[in-house]
Amino acid sequence: MKQTFRELKTGVKSWSEITREDWQFVHSEEKCIYCGAQGGLTREHIVPRSIRINERCPTCDKIQGIHNQIWACKACNSAKGNRGLYSFYRMKHPGERKYYDFIPPLLEKKYLKTIYNCHSCSQTLVTGDMDGDGEITVLDIDWVLGNGGG
Repeated sequence: MKQTFRELKTGVKSWSEITREDWQFVHSEEKCIYCGAQGGLTREHIVPRSIRINERCPTCDKIQGIHNQIWACKACNSAKGNRGLYSFYRMKHPGERKYYDFIPPLLEKKYLKTIYNCHSCSQTLVTGDMDGDGEITVLDIDWVLGNGGG
């Protein structure tokens, strides 16, 4: 998955407009992607629709559209709030060193596609250690959410 992100960053790969993941979401069993609950579901924006990297965010189809939606129960949706996916999973699995291994593949693919577009728009694709912790990790991908692109 991380290799795919690097290939997108360098231009080796490019995104399609409607992806296999979007169709999987439309036809998926309605259950919370985070915990599996089947009741009290809402469409959750993986990258928070409240993100404000620049003036285009409120109308950006990449953030507001189906590319960025999954089913989530109200409890998980509320717990995630406006966190990035990796930050949320680190919080959800605090004792796990590889907390990102718990992320369902469909969810991670949709997130990476959307967050890639956010990084591209904010021109942070060439940035290294974005969160300033001294190492490059998946949490650097979430950085754009909390910092408005820099």
